[in-house]
Amino acid sequence: MSDEGPDRDSVIVRQVLGGEKNLFRLLVRRYESYVYGMGMAFFHNVEDARDFVQEVFLKTYRNLSGFEGRSRFSTWLYKIAYNTALNGVNRRKEYRSLAEDSEEIDPERNNPNGSSPEQQLLRKAAKEAVLASLEDLPERYRICIDMFFFFERSYQEIEAITGFPVNTIKSHVFRAKKLLRESLEGIV
Repeated sequence: MSDEGPDRDSVIVRQVLGGEKNLFRLLVRRYESYVYGMGMAFFHNVEDARDFVQEVFLKTYRNLSGFEGRSRFSTWLYKIAYNTALNGVNRRKEYRSLAEDSEEIDPERNNPNGSSPEQQLLRKAAKEAVLASLEDLPERYRICIDMFFFFERSYQEIEAITGFPVNTIKSHVFRAKKLLRESLEGIV
């Protein structure tokens, strides 16, 4: 058996439940960047994403005995993360930092890629247009497109995480791409 992968995750879970609690850090290390990425996708804020990672792994640890091994550990973990994110979005919407949204480009700062201030402004405007278009999508579409493209989850994994049937997920991804294309036409 290899040191990584779904089989190894199940072994680690059994060992943690058997008393070797320090091994949980191996699961944290393996999946921390994925959970952080999900946090950034939902909260768009580094501090909120870091808090999210801690909250998800705390919930995961506390509920580890609920992992039955019928799915991959990563799918079970992403379901916890997804549900935590949905709950967190509702709690944190009012408290989202305005500083990040109103950040100005400082032409005096060190610019490692050599872009002119105009290029920086255009890049920032394009990024904001894409993010705004993603935010304008109905939540069920945005969730499916985020999971599929940004987290590279399969339709079956998205089904396990969200509870949406596979055909619904495919439809949501298709419709989201169409809406994004229409929204960004002529902008980006």
